[in-house]
Amino acid sequence: MKDERVLAHCNLFGVLGAIPTLLELLPEARAIVQDQKIAIGFLVKNGPSATLSIDHGKAEMTRGATKCGIKLYFSSPKKFNAMIDGTGTPLPISGFWHLGFLLGGFTKLTDLLSEYLRPTPEKLRDPVFFERSTVLMLHVIAGAVAEIGNEDSVGRFSASNIVDGTVRFCIGDSYAVGVRAENHRLTALHCDPGEGFSEMQFADLRVARDLFDGNINAVAAVGTGHVRIAGMISQVDNVNRILDRVSLYLA
Repeated sequence: MKDERVLAHCNLFGVLGAIPTLLELLPEARAIVQDQKIAIGFLVKNGPSATLSIDHGKAEMTRGATKCGIKLYFSSPKKFNAMIDGTGTPLPISGFWHLGFLLGGFTKLTDLLSEYLRPTPEKLRDPVFFERSTVLMLHVIAGAVAEIGNEDSVGRFSASNIVDGTVRFCIGDSYAVGVRAENHRLTALHCDPGEGFSEMQFADLRVARDLFDGNINAVAAVGTGHVRIAGMISQVDNVNRILDRVSLYLA
């Protein structure tokens, strides 16, 4: 079953956590916030909290919502998830003078993010769009794997069997992220972690996309050579068990 609190963690650190990557990949996204410097805090009762700091076309997501220009409060994880789905409205509890940016620039950013994470088949025919969308999904999945491994009961069991170290997920030689395990707690690394204990390499963008969309089986892809696994197999196996639950939360 899907836990609303775990979903809120995935939405905050997986979905909204991809905004820094969105700004790196899309010139049109950077243009929206090129002249902005603002920190937006998200505070979810009985759930996660984080701050999205935007600074002239760049962004960073950090845990906790203390030093922010505008703070958005959600009375439950379900309320926060409704905002991500576009069916709920956030409640600002400070920084009301920034409402113009919240309703303008920030909304444009999240609409653009949604366009790339929930694309139409027509959009995916554009090779540039396809590449950017797939890379964004790679970052969302890394964030969601870490949150599910830390917060979901089934995910925590798998995380309890992961030895300390980093699993590197890469698409060919072009894009890479990581999931670091330390004392059975997972952290998403939204950059190339370099050489790690283990690695799962997707042959190309198409293979990665088909795996993310559930169109091909990971085990079968290993058999055909489209996915390469190296390093500590048990580490990759347990992270993959958590990866299987990402579709439950973010499908």
